[in-house]
Amino acid sequence: MDRELALEIVRVTEAAAVSSAQWLGRGRKIEADDAATTSMRSMFDSVHCRGTVVIGEGELDEAPMLYIGEEVGDGEGPEVDIAVDPLEGTNIVASGRANAVAVIAIGDRGTLLHAPDMYMEKIAVGPKAAGNVRLDDPIETTIDTIAKTSNKRVRDVTVIIQDRERHQQLIDRVRAKGARVKLFGDGDVGASIAAALPRTGIDLFLGTGGAPEGVISAAAIKALGGDMQARLVPSDAEEEERCRVMGITDTSKVLQLSDLVKGDDAIFAATGVSSGELLDGVRFLGGDLAETDSIVMRAKTRTVRYIKAQHHLDYKPHLLAEE
Repeated sequence: MDRELALEIVRVTEAAAVSSAQWLGRGRKIEADDAATTSMRSMFDSVHCRGTVVIGEGELDEAPMLYIGEEVGDGEGPEVDIAVDPLEGTNIVASGRANAVAVIAIGDRGTLLHAPDMYMEKIAVGPKAAGNVRLDDPIETTIDTIAKTSNKRVRDVTVIIQDRERHQQLIDRVRAKGARVKLFGDGDVGASIAAALPRTGIDLFLGTGGAPEGVISAAAIKALGGDMQARLVPSDAEEEERCRVMGITDTSKVLQLSDLVKGDDAIFAATGVSSGELLDGVRFLGGDLAETDSIVMRAKTRTVRYIKAQHHLDYKPHLLAEE
């Protein structure tokens, strides 16, 4: 892939973030998601690539744009798979809470797992523990491994887990082991990536969440030199069949990072909508001036860039929310 793509797609996540952030705390998640999706799709027209959406807003009959199979980009340049979540955290934005982001992952054609929209068990760690943890290990064993590879006491190991009833037994076991638990609400892309970034103080991400979000996260974790394993959790025969249609014949298989994102290259970009573990949210500074906080990374070079940008919205009227 062209390295220029890394900077081009930041412009796309910035547009989605600025548009959706204008709905923060206003109780209107559909409008927030529509704003993010519309702006992201519009900005993709200027990106130099021949992209195919493999993870998006749904099938053609479910989504008017950024649907699975849609062709995006300017029609020239490299052929790539694109996974998008224009607004990861629609409920977050509606209620004005933390950790909403606009995210994109890009890989060479055929390298991103076509994950169906269902649950997925996931574990993610940073570079120090990469290659040393397994999804099926008891959590107590995993915490001991994290402590050893990170040169930490067990009491200083921090595990981030989504605050859901299905995770209560897991939360209890982490606490019984003596490690620390950090709970989050919606938005597990930012939370899983936080486990691979040293500055967050989070050592381990664990739990069951969305499969599409798992693939998007995997692109970032690959670029950070971390590790991730996952397993699909279909809830019924219909979801089992959906997996088969998308080429996944064994849903019991533990998926390695190389199954989620094949090859040696991937690009990930995210812009914060509301402040959270990974990024600051969009700030409206007055006078039609907005500030964004983004991260973009590439697996092939392990380059990670943090980008602060100021946007004069009077020069970008297409990003302004319609009441």
